[in-house]
Amino acid sequence: DLEKDNAGQVTLIPEEPEDMWHTYNLLQVGDSLRASTIRKVQTESSTGSVGSNRIRTTLTLCVETIDFDSQACQLRVKGTNIQENEYVKMGAYHTIELEPNRQFTLAKKQWDSVVLERIEQACDPAWSADVAAVVMQEGLAHVCLVTPSMTLTRAKVEVNIPRKRKGNCSQHDRALERFYEQVMQAIQRHINFEVVKCVLVASPGFVREQFCDYMFQQAVKTDNKLLLENRSKFLQVHSSSGHKYALKEALCDPAVTSRLSDTKAAGEVRALDDFYKMLQHEPDRAFYGLKHVEKANEAMAIDTLLISDELFRHQDVAMRARYVKLVDSVRENMGTVRIFSSLHVSGEQLGQLTGVAAILRFPVAELSDQEDESSSEED
Repeated sequence: DLEKDNAGQVTLIPEEPEDMWHTYNLLQVGDSLRASTIRKVQTESSTGSVGSNRIRTTLTLCVETIDFDSQACQLRVKGTNIQENEYVKMGAYHTIELEPNRQFTLAKKQWDSVVLERIEQACDPAWSADVAAVVMQEGLAHVCLVTPSMTLTRAKVEVNIPRKRKGNCSQHDRALERFYEQVMQAIQRHINFEVVKCVLVASPGFVREQFCDYMFQQAVKTDNKLLLENRSKFLQVHSSSGHKYALKEALCDPAVTSRLSDTKAAGEVRALDDFYKMLQHEPDRAFYGLKHVEKANEAMAIDTLLISDELFRHQDVAMRARYVKLVDSVRENMGTVRIFSSLHVSGEQLGQLTGVAAILRFPVAELSDQEDESSSEED
C-alpha cells in the first residue's frame, strides 16, 4: 500500500530463515513495525494478589535497534510503542522477535528502489538455496549451503589425523575413515536433496576423490537410497584448503559456473572476478571507493556496479540516499547493478574494497591523476 511519494506500508510473511535476512535489510531505524508479539502483563485480582501473565498482542513500534543472528536466522527489533494498546503504554519499550509464518507490517516514510527490489527478489521462489558445498582437506571439512544472499556454514567437522609412519599406516587410515564417516553423516543431516540442485565437493589434492569413493561405497553397502539417487548432483572441484573462504575458488571453477549459471551466487563471484582482472590489466577501467565510483558515474562510464547490501543499512539517512541515488543513476545509464550480500564470501571480499566498486565501459584516466594530486596535497 504505497502512496505517490513512496511513503506507505507493506505487509509480509517470512516463510524461511533467509526471509529474516531480507527483513533485516529492509528495516531501518525510524520505520514503524506492526507485528504480533508476547508481552508479560501484571494482573491484580479482586483479593489484591498480583500475578503475571504472558499475553499475545499486536504492537506498533518505532524501530530503534535491530539485531540479527545470522546463524540462527533470528531477528529482534526493539523500539517504543506508538499506538494505543490495552497492555502497553504509549512510549514504552518493547522487543519484538519476528517469527516465521507470522505476518508483520512495515511502514516507511520513503520506500526507495533498492528496498522495493529486495522485496520482489525475496518473494521470488526461484531464489531459494539450491547449492550446497563441502569444502575439505584432511581432517577439516565445512558443509555449507549457498543461498542467493548468504553462505551458511551448517556443519564443521574436525578430526585429528596422525601422520603416516614408515611401514605402518593403519592409525592414519583409521582416523581418515572416521573423518569421512562424520562428513558423510553431516551431508545427510544438513543437505535437503529435494531443493539442492548441486553439491560441490572441493578440496586440495585427492581428498575429494577419496571421500566420494568412500561415501558411495558405503552407500552401496548400506543401500542408502538418498545418496545413491542423488549421486549425479555431486560435483568435484579443486580448492586450496578446507576453510570456508576457499569456497570462492570452487564457485569460480568454469565447470561449476556452467552448472550454476542460474544461481545468483555464481553471477556475483563472476562479476568480482572480472573486476579483479580489470584492476590487474586495465586499472583505468576498474574503480573502487565511493568518491571514485561517483566520479566515474558522472562520466556515464559505469558498465557494472558492484555494491554491498551492508551500505544500504547505513544509519545516516543522507549517506544511504547517496548509495541509492548511485544505483538508480547507473541503471538509468543502462549499466548493470549487482548488489552483493555481506554474508556471502564474495560480499566479504567486496567489503574489503570499501563495499563499492565499478567496472567501466571506457578508461577514465584523468580522474585517477586528479585524485593523486589532491591526495598528495592533503598528505
